[in-house]
Amino acid sequence: MSEQSGPRELVDYAIRAEAAGFGHLVMSDHYNPWLESQGHSPYAWSVLGAVAHATSRVEMLSYVTCPIRRYHPAVVAQKASTVGVLSEGRFTLGLGSGENLNEHVVGPWPHVQDRHDMFEEALQIIRPLLAGERLTYSGTYFDVPEARIWDRPEAHVPMAVAISGSSSARLAAEYGDAVVAIEPDADLLNSYREAGGTGNRYGQVPICWGPDEKACRKIVHDQWRWSGLTWKVNAELPEPESFAAATQTVREEDVAEAVSCGPDVEKHVAAIQKFVDAGFSHVAVVQVGGDSQPEFLEWAQKELLPRF
Repeated sequence: MSEQSGPRELVDYAIRAEAAGFGHLVMSDHYNPWLESQGHSPYAWSVLGAVAHATSRVEMLSYVTCPIRRYHPAVVAQKASTVGVLSEGRFTLGLGSGENLNEHVVGPWPHVQDRHDMFEEALQIIRPLLAGERLTYSGTYFDVPEARIWDRPEAHVPMAVAISGSSSARLAAEYGDAVVAIEPDADLLNSYREAGGTGNRYGQVPICWGPDEKACRKIVHDQWRWSGLTWKVNAELPEPESFAAATQTVREEDVAEAVSCGPDVEKHVAAIQKFVDAGFSHVAVVQVGGDSQPEFLEWAQKELLPRF
């Protein structure tokens, strides 16, 4: 979680996570943290390149990159291919339609329908470039007079598309090689399958492990209370201060109901199992609280990972 740790720490945690036995790493791609108390937001692609060089086995995924405002889709394809080369084929490009929080830094945030149309155009640009094609593209929102990616891994970089309903599930099935979702929703994955999708299914679950459950609850309330807002709200708020204002009435117990807290491995296993039962093939575990990552990884190696 790039919003709660600096770039050097993130690379160190990635190395430790690989040594602990995790099979894949995901990384958020944001310009701002959700809340000021998180305190970080380094450039994801610099960190991904460093992690690709510093690790040798673990798979990697951007979770997720928005290719419609802050980045031009042709440049996203180039970045993804470069990380694919550095990682020797271990990288998957996760893509989504983004949030105002991170994209308005380069200009106004488009209307939701425009964003969806822009996202489909971006997918139409990125996919052939990742496959090594020389592309000329003229769309409503994006133009590519001529582009080709010169440095690519032996196998093309897969694309995982974030979904939240039937429309995005169709896009994921049509353009993507895999799918990303943030809720353990079996119906959502069924929509992806019904649209023809057959790829990996990536989910993400937040937990807060620590020896003191009360302390964990306070950390979760301080840094994760924004997650209880609906995605329609999260996509529109422009600044960390906006998320602080929108969550000022959220109580500690409200967040603790949604995020497993404390030392009990059974509670954390149950939180992850919801995604497994819903049909996800990969589950990313986010330890809420940047300062506790080394201890969390030691605990995960000894107690959590053997359970799966």
